[in-house]
Amino acid sequence: AEPPPLWLNSSTATIYRHAVDHEQTEADGELGTGFSVGIATAWEAEFFRHDLPATRRVALRTAIVLGDGSVLTPLARLARFGLGGAHLDGDWPSSARRRAAGTDHRFGIGGGRQRFSWVHIDDVIGIIRFLRDRPDLDGIVNVSSPNPSDDRGVMASIRRVLGVPFGVPMPRWMLEIGAAVIRTETELVLKSRWVVPKRLLDAGFRFEHPDLEPALRDILQR
Repeated sequence: AEPPPLWLNSSTATIYRHAVDHEQTEADGELGTGFSVGIATAWEAEFFRHDLPATRRVALRTAIVLGDGSVLTPLARLARFGLGGAHLDGDWPSSARRRAAGTDHRFGIGGGRQRFSWVHIDDVIGIIRFLRDRPDLDGIVNVSSPNPSDDRGVMASIRRVLGVPFGVPMPRWMLEIGAAVIRTETELVLKSRWVVPKRLLDAGFRFEHPDLEPALRDILQR
């Protein structure tokens, strides 16, 4: 009887394919394949399925959020123990179970050069408030910093902020063992996510934390 004027729904920037050639925007981004992409596409399809003329809907394709208790917790812990080097892809035996689940991957990018799209949690809050006050914006919105880094750069920045002089790189076999222990997938660190928030930039949103190292310093030194 009283539909809400705005419905913000969480989605994920991992919906885009493994991208090493160019950035992925809302207009020309290409969707990927696999387990996490399948969940994201089904989630968005259901969100936009029905006609809700009185409610503006926005799907937030959010990159990795940096904040207290975020992915920075394990990454900073590894860096403090001297294991804060790049995450390196490589050969790993496949299995029928992982292929069936869509979690097997062969990204094949070397040297920790997979792109890392991120966003400071303060900017997530700012984006939500911005969208609340902009009735002209609906549909898909990328929630990410305009300046993505790469995996090697992220780990180097974490080490500099923490004052750790070196970090041992972590090859695929080590990542697979660690992922199995904590029951997750190596896709989280090996997939190249190159996402840019073009709609927000075009609409005039100004990021409080657009650059990675100052954002890390703000969080890790609080």
